[in-house]
Amino acid sequence: MPDTTPIPTPAADPGSGTRIIRVAAVQAASVAYDLDSSLIKARKLVVDAKEGGAGMVVLPEAFLGGYPRGMGFEIGRRTGEQREWFGRYVKAGLVLPPNPVGKDYSGATLDGEYAAFGELCAIARDSAVYLSIGVVERAPHGSATLWCTNLLFSPDGVLLSRHRKLQPTAAERVVWSQGEGTNGPGPGPGPGLGKGLGKEDGGGTRGSGAEGVGSGEDNMAVVPTGVGGSADYMPLARYVLYKKGVEIYVAPTADARPTWLPTMQHISQEGRCFVISANQFHTSNDFPIDYPPRVALDPSRADAAVNGAGTIGTNGMKSHAVPAEVPAEVPAEVWSRGGSCIVGPLGEVLAGPLWDREGIIFADLDMDSLLGARLDFEAAGHYAGRN
Repeated sequence: MPDTTPIPTPAADPGSGTRIIRVAAVQAASVAYDLDSSLIKARKLVVDAKEGGAGMVVLPEAFLGGYPRGMGFEIGRRTGEQREWFGRYVKAGLVLPPNPVGKDYSGATLDGEYAAFGELCAIARDSAVYLSIGVVERAPHGSATLWCTNLLFSPDGVLLSRHRKLQPTAAERVVWSQGEGTNGPGPGPGPGLGKGLGKEDGGGTRGSGAEGVGSGEDNMAVVPTGVGGSADYMPLARYVLYKKGVEIYVAPTADARPTWLPTMQHISQEGRCFVISANQFHTSNDFPIDYPPRVALDPSRADAAVNGAGTIGTNGMKSHAVPAEVPAEVPAEVWSRGGSCIVGPLGEVLAGPLWDREGIIFADLDMDSLLGARLDFEAAGHYAGRN
């Protein structure tokens, strides 16, 4: 079983200028289709990672809202059940305020459909960490348009980046809309922003719309295609990040195949950067009791489902508890094994991959080692041809 004990932070000479940051990749299941309960779980996980010494915490793709694994849709035919579950999925989505990147909401009251976003800001601010989290974003004002989005918050709780998945994979396109290759411009960083993650005084700019993809932090770009598995195989999107000088490549995913780790090792060597990948470990029991793919495992669950069980959250979704009449011996089926990992710039595995359970993996990243790692290769630098 992989060791998830925090790695001791190497001692650094205060005068050496060494930049070391401890990062954490969280492998856990969201409470699918339940935004309120997932926010509660996210806060606890971020606190746990902070207690382990992490200055940056990465949570998986679609952690808020849930990854709709196994939900079936058919070409040329729509059923009432499909419409019902799509409606429930929409209600579990996260709505963001207008133009939220770079705005400080610490003194504001965000309520109504923006309340969940306000809680996310508070989670990052209360633990004083850089927080990367995958969410199912919902367009405001009663819209049913959804995106698979990755959000990056500063330790002050300020949203640094909102990136919508460029191209949803396969059947994901039925429920998620296509994203864009840009992040809107935002203000420059405040005092200390980026310290330990890039320029010593928090230098750099956010939201560089001109360069398109990335978090906008010059030294800590979040890979835009890193919010969903197969999109990380898009070489041109990766190259844009290499041109921006990405140092920490964040790749939340829903891909639990054993081939994912070699992909992360390839990207780390290609970009000569650190790679953090977080995936959910979830089973059928992490989904509502009446979720069709779960019901299919044991039809007796359908009779025990819903019927008033659970409570209504502020987002209008019912939190479904498993009724007592569901046999305890009904086994859960593993739907995602996880595989979260942290990889160094030469492809070395620093932590993970973590399989078959929830957990948090940690690694201490020596940011100054990146220059030496680029001695023999720099994709968008000295190794690139003049043409």
